[in-house]
Amino acid sequence: MNLLRSCSGKLIVAALGVAAAGVSLYGQQGPAAAAAPVFAAGGTGPSQARGAASGESRADAYYNYMMGHIAELMYESTSQTEYATQALEYYKRAYALDPGTPVIGERLAEMYWKTQRVPDAVREATEILQRDANNLAARRLLARIYLLSLGDLNAVTGQPEALQHAAEQYREILRLDPADQESALWLARLYRLQNANEKAEEVLRGILKREPENEAAVEQLTQLLSDEGRSEEAAKLLEGLMGQTPSATLLDLLGDTYTQMRELGKAERAYRQAAELEPGELGHQRGLGQTLLSEEKYKEALGVYQRLAEAEPENAEVFLRLGQIYRELHQLEEAENSLVKARQKAPGNIEVLYNEALLYEAQGRYEDAIRVLSDTAAGMKGQAAAAPSSRRTLAIVYQQLGQLYREVQNYQAAIYSFEEMQRMGEEEDRRARLLMIDTWRAAKNLPRALEEAKKALEKYPNDPGVRASQALLLGESGQVEQAVEILRKQLTHTAADRDTYLNMAQIYERARRFPEAEATARLAEALPGGARENEMVWFLLGAIYERQKLFERAETEFKKALAVNPRNAAVLNYYGYMLGDLGLRLDEAHGLVQRALTEEPYSGAYLDSLGWIYYKQNKMAEAETTLRKALQRESQDPTIHSHLGDVYFRTGRKELAAAEWEQALAEWRRALPSELETEKLAELEKKLEQVKHHIAAQKPAGESAKPR
Repeated sequence: MNLLRSCSGKLIVAALGVAAAGVSLYGQQGPAAAAAPVFAAGGTGPSQARGAASGESRADAYYNYMMGHIAELMYESTSQTEYATQALEYYKRAYALDPGTPVIGERLAEMYWKTQRVPDAVREATEILQRDANNLAARRLLARIYLLSLGDLNAVTGQPEALQHAAEQYREILRLDPADQESALWLARLYRLQNANEKAEEVLRGILKREPENEAAVEQLTQLLSDEGRSEEAAKLLEGLMGQTPSATLLDLLGDTYTQMRELGKAERAYRQAAELEPGELGHQRGLGQTLLSEEKYKEALGVYQRLAEAEPENAEVFLRLGQIYRELHQLEEAENSLVKARQKAPGNIEVLYNEALLYEAQGRYEDAIRVLSDTAAGMKGQAAAAPSSRRTLAIVYQQLGQLYREVQNYQAAIYSFEEMQRMGEEEDRRARLLMIDTWRAAKNLPRALEEAKKALEKYPNDPGVRASQALLLGESGQVEQAVEILRKQLTHTAADRDTYLNMAQIYERARRFPEAEATARLAEALPGGARENEMVWFLLGAIYERQKLFERAETEFKKALAVNPRNAAVLNYYGYMLGDLGLRLDEAHGLVQRALTEEPYSGAYLDSLGWIYYKQNKMAEAETTLRKALQRESQDPTIHSHLGDVYFRTGRKELAAAEWEQALAEWRRALPSELETEKLAELEKKLEQVKHHIAAQKPAGESAKPR
């Protein structure tokens, strides 16, 4: 069937009409010029000038191009091969008439690709080059065909030959036309795919030397530098350009670079500037929102993501981030609603399921959280063997699952989860071993913890984290000098020593060697860094002073820590408990512990602190209720049992008090050596003996005095 006969009359007239206007379109003259701006690319470079067609031949070329395009559309709608053949013939004629117009070559290459006639295209172009190695049009066509054969450049694997051929053609194109910036950009991309970063950098810097504000070249070079860990160079490159001509695209890149450098304040400013220059570009808003989230500026991040939700109501990731933000703001109902929307838009999405489990944990629904993560792990297990990224994701799921099991004191299930995590890779194995060490310690099984640490050290003898874990365990078992010596060997005399000094100070503190603990913590405090870096130093110093009954000094350190992070739950709890235990400023103590519970509502330790403050305030009903909740979370904590016994004793329930104190004694006898507080143990034994005598004295003769 003839092509023209197959088209409607209107389509024929339209095609012929546009073709008749070809001269003005090619030359960008007259009102029709706006109809085909892609052709403006033709005839600008030196080689294009050499291959430029006359006005008449360009009109003929455009006619053939349009007829080829019509045939291509007919082929797409009918799949009939005759249309494909006609499209190729028309495009070939158009390209022969005007080889200087890139769009014709692109359509010809695309058509060869669609019809799976790549070998024909390669053969034709190669024959031309054998006759004329400097035929630029043939090289452009061949380069385009090789690019198409690569498919998605973001997922190119196993195609080294096609990469090599494409790069070879672009090198030849640049030899013939050194000013062809687009081909130079393609060559740089291909070099990066071949891991030839030095060559890619050379090409990109060459482009920027001729055209300093070429955004595509800046973007590629910035990404290349960032990939190589040269983020500071990337930032300087972008900062230099920002001083000349601010660009939203480059500001966005600058934000990405600062994010990689963990310069979040600078990243935020860059994204804000980009958003001001292009308010309608949602990518800038996404970058800003993610940065605010990373900076823990949750209220500001909430505003950004609420606007994104209005603009992108089908974007699951936006609702996922809203769920995270609401959870951090303790608005748990809104968090759940957002995650429901995210799950509806992306069913089965692992990150959504993971955050759903975190929400359940925040709500105290531990069994639900465990169920979600267990189901997620089971569903992913089959995928993990094939893809490294899936293995990494599954490892994160197993890690969170193990930590949840540990939270509910199901230590064996926690160990099993971490053993599954070990199978996901080398780094995952190392991390899982550290978690297993900590789990055995939490289970008060110091021999198993030391055994696990020994195995980890045999496999990773030079790993600082493994050595630190071993040292802390040795400190727990009373081998203080050996523990400190292991850590001392890890000192680098840089700011990175802060954690090492903190671990050493903690070992001394647990061994009640308080002067050495304080001196070591002060060494950590003296290292370079901002106030936020010393948050944990001040917390530890506060604990060191509190244990020596230097309460005013302890309070000073706790206040320093809270000044840099008012939401530090551990500091809020310790400070509030100290005041409550002393019977001082009980309303303030209550407020501090309530703030800690706002951050971690189901912490057994924090609930115990609150219950004890209620006891000190003589609010016995509230104290009993709160301490019972604490025991649901930490059933093996001797302090909570002891406190609940005190409540029972004061309210006249002496048999119940004796039962709780006996349980407290049993738990103290299971405690790790570093946790044992002999003064409390002695006091508890004395109270228990007295109450037993009191109970026995009130029993009728012959009745057992054993508490029920």
